[in-house]
Amino acid sequence: MMYNSNSIWDDTISKTPKFNKLNENIKTDVCIIGGGITGISTGYYLFKNNIDFILLEKDKICNNTTKFSTAKITSQHDLIYSNIIKKYGIKYAKQYLDANNEAIKNIQDIIQNENIDCELKKQDSYIFTQDMSYKENINEEYKALTKLNFNGVELLNKVNIPLNTNYAIKFKNQAQFNPKKYTLALANIIKEKIYENSHVIGISKNHNSYIVKTKDNIVTCKKVVLATHFPIKDIPGFYFLKMYQDTSYVIAVDIKDNAFNGMYINAENPTLSLRSLMYKDHNILLIGGNNIKTGDIIDENKYTFLEKIALQMYPDSNVLKRWNTQDCITLDKIPYIGNFSNIYPDVYVATGFNKWGMTTSNVAANILKDKILGKKNKYEDVFNATRLSPIKNAKELYYNLNQTIQSEFINKLKIKPDEIQQIPINTGKIIKVNGTNIGIYKDEKGNLYKVNPYCSHLKCLLTFNSQDKTWDCPCHGSRFDIYGKVFNGPANYDITK
Repeated sequence: MMYNSNSIWDDTISKTPKFNKLNENIKTDVCIIGGGITGISTGYYLFKNNIDFILLEKDKICNNTTKFSTAKITSQHDLIYSNIIKKYGIKYAKQYLDANNEAIKNIQDIIQNENIDCELKKQDSYIFTQDMSYKENINEEYKALTKLNFNGVELLNKVNIPLNTNYAIKFKNQAQFNPKKYTLALANIIKEKIYENSHVIGISKNHNSYIVKTKDNIVTCKKVVLATHFPIKDIPGFYFLKMYQDTSYVIAVDIKDNAFNGMYINAENPTLSLRSLMYKDHNILLIGGNNIKTGDIIDENKYTFLEKIALQMYPDSNVLKRWNTQDCITLDKIPYIGNFSNIYPDVYVATGFNKWGMTTSNVAANILKDKILGKKNKYEDVFNATRLSPIKNAKELYYNLNQTIQSEFINKLKIKPDEIQQIPINTGKIIKVNGTNIGIYKDEKGNLYKVNPYCSHLKCLLTFNSQDKTWDCPCHGSRFDIYGKVFNGPANYDITK
């Protein structure tokens, strides 16, 4: 199947607002780049603090990672707290927990104060296992949480879902919502500050100001916020060395039965994430996971596993939607929020949310708001974006580099030019013609779509994703459609047809 650019959340919006394109040079105090939940949340807080700003979005706001989320608002982020304590100590683990718990409350307060209808529902959140070999991991996480004096946690022998489960941790009083309704409601509050279809192609320093260049205009500002999922500026931040991208798959299923309460994720692999919602008077189940490092070779239909789980839980269910989503994964599993680099003191970044972007977007927006106001945020140290610890994580850094090398090696096994007609339909290959690599996709009618198969970011050789019919970068996770159009960064430009 072709890459699906729609999610279940798109169908819950009757009319998507439109915003003007930037059509003149402009001066402002702060320029936010990126129109997802993080950029818009940051804009909301700046607006409430009377800070002059604009927000630039390359395409349409709320049209990428935000709308592909399963939209859990939770401080339960896999088995993370035991790992943070091991790597950084109890103090940082406590900061991480408190920051996310506060973000949950902040989001709920915003929804109440702004009277936002976004299907907010309080839910408990569970991490469970079907494999008893993970029992000790869950026990270790529970012990870590007790060290942090978190009383909203409970150990359970099983959870109330139609799967065989053996052990679990429950986080009480978490929440879920409709991410697109929430983000668009915030956007409506700051609508005079938003510019869509305003593609940023460069950022440079000019004395005490920064110059943000779009394709047609220039923004002169004092401070810049990079809220673009993966930072569009490589140097001097070098975030392409400090994280990678991961693709997860999601199906929306009409279960034709009563829905269970709670939000769930398993501890083992393949990852399995579950939550329910009401959609057009139907109980819908979102099943996500079965993830893979973006750019790795896919040798199976990634949705099949999820669909088998759906039928196992609800035999009469049927799939309504399928989509996938990208997540930036940091080497130590803690997001990068704060100063982009020590060389650019007034450029800020929020990235590497490790699949927990709904809650972390509010953590980030508050840290960035305080940075811009010149205030010390009590949680900024644990998320320090210029920390060196991730680079010292040699084991995982080696793994990431090795995965890239393996992916490029696989692509060196080329077919000969005279075998071009032997490419199967609905398949993409890289072949060499007159010494030049060409990426070719053959559709079901035998039509050929040819591209330059090198990522426009740092020129890594692309791999063809047979699942979604896309060209994916194994180095940093950029993705391109069969026409060469980029739809996931850090690449900022299309590849040549």
